[in-house]
Amino acid sequence: MSGSAARIAGGQAKAPGGHNPWIVALVVALATFMEVLDTTIANVALRYISGALAVGPDESAWVVTSYLVANAITLIASSFLAKRYGRKAFFMWSVALFTLSSVLCGFAWSLESLLFFRVLQGLGGGGMAPLAQSILADSFPPEKRGQAFALYGVAIVVAPVIGPTLGGWLSDNASWHWCFLINGPVGVIALALMYWLIEDSEAAKRERRALREKGIRFDLVGFLLVATFLGSLEVILDEGQRKDWFGTSTLMNVFGVLTVVSFLAMMPWLLTAKNPVIDLRLLKRRQFSACFVVMLFTGAVLISTTQFIPQITQEYYGYTATLSGLVLGPGGIMTVVSMLVVGRVSSFIQPKWLIAAGGTIVALGLYDLTRLYGDTTFGFFAWSRIYIGIGLPMIFLSVTSASYEGLPKDKTDQASALINVARNVGGSMGVSLAQNVLAYRSQFHQSRLVDTLDPSSPAYQQTLSQATRYFQQHGFAGPDAQNQAVAWIGQQLATQVAYWAYIDVFWVLAVLTAGLVPLALILKTVKLGGGAPAAH
Repeated sequence: MSGSAARIAGGQAKAPGGHNPWIVALVVALATFMEVLDTTIANVALRYISGALAVGPDESAWVVTSYLVANAITLIASSFLAKRYGRKAFFMWSVALFTLSSVLCGFAWSLESLLFFRVLQGLGGGGMAPLAQSILADSFPPEKRGQAFALYGVAIVVAPVIGPTLGGWLSDNASWHWCFLINGPVGVIALALMYWLIEDSEAAKRERRALREKGIRFDLVGFLLVATFLGSLEVILDEGQRKDWFGTSTLMNVFGVLTVVSFLAMMPWLLTAKNPVIDLRLLKRRQFSACFVVMLFTGAVLISTTQFIPQITQEYYGYTATLSGLVLGPGGIMTVVSMLVVGRVSSFIQPKWLIAAGGTIVALGLYDLTRLYGDTTFGFFAWSRIYIGIGLPMIFLSVTSASYEGLPKDKTDQASALINVARNVGGSMGVSLAQNVLAYRSQFHQSRLVDTLDPSSPAYQQTLSQATRYFQQHGFAGPDAQNQAVAWIGQQLATQVAYWAYIDVFWVLAVLTAGLVPLALILKTVKLGGGAPAAH
């Protein structure tokens, strides 16, 4: 029994291959859950990773950004490759690469090896989400697809909620390696079930034959240009601050040239090619380009806050990785609730109003984070994340439906790929931007505080005297007590610098998010109730 229009046997609709479509949906959701989980599971483990591999926090952030960029690169190619070589085959190859590279990440012996395996992991994971939607659409009759996509949506939403808490617990109680090794057995089980359960529909087979007969080939030139541009740009954003940008660094100059040259070659190629790997002509449409920018900024806020809240709570508030993950938990739960509510109200409220409202709520949540200080509590961070969790689904769901407005049906694949690329690239750029703001503002506040710190001032001498007495009372004698006091004052200064720098980071993210509001208001009014087409 085959075909996307499932036949009825005993009252039960069958998926291609004659299997129960709900079992197929569970297998697809399992694989997708595993991939989405890896966008957040390592965030709370970065402190352990940087310690084990002897690198700084800014370098360990590559673990997040390298995955997102590689993921985005595969996204642009996944639609064509799946059509050309078969959805089942490409999906299984993607899961196999993702699983193998996950295990290799767990055995990484240096930052360089971890980043290499993490890139492979991102390349494997990039094709899984869009292919999962195509397989679900083929496995269910039209009247049942809504329920199937609801199950898929639960996996997409719940995975980022569980990721930080699970990653923190594994890091505290086992090892950071298990944040990646856990994918091994899950991936093997998923592969075995896919081989048994998933079959390409007759429509997909006909499409594959048609592509072969027409001799339509993959746009390798366009793909390499896009990959070079995104990869080189990310190296610049991640390494620029540490390498002093383009002043003395040969590495920065080389990647700067690569970025400019690949961009200048990429634009005319993609705009004029007969079958481009990604259709940039869609960005000429005001509606779609506005949605693209909205998703770019939203990805930046989502990923950067998921990394920086655990980072500050572990470094300056003494939280364990598990507790840092739990800080994000209430916000994740609220995201699930908000998605359910937004899904209902979106049938009678225009996307532009939901995006504007969501941007306002997220900006206020980020503004709330600018009020942090030395005695900030768990509840403060949790509530700030809850506000963000309420607003983000209002943006994500609405921008997806708004982006398809006015597009021909044969462009929905390309539109879906571009919107997902915007989310991932925005996420990696957001992390890099936040790291650079943190570094620059730390230097700024450090110099300002040191300038105002006068060792001969009465206030300084009084503080030094009190601190010296404290250390004398705790077993330090003479010069040792005073040295400890001076070190303590320096530590307090560094901590205050860090608080102010993180506050500046949250200010920048709040301003960026607030900028989404006027951008949302220029979106067109769309027809409500139809829903966005499924990405194939």
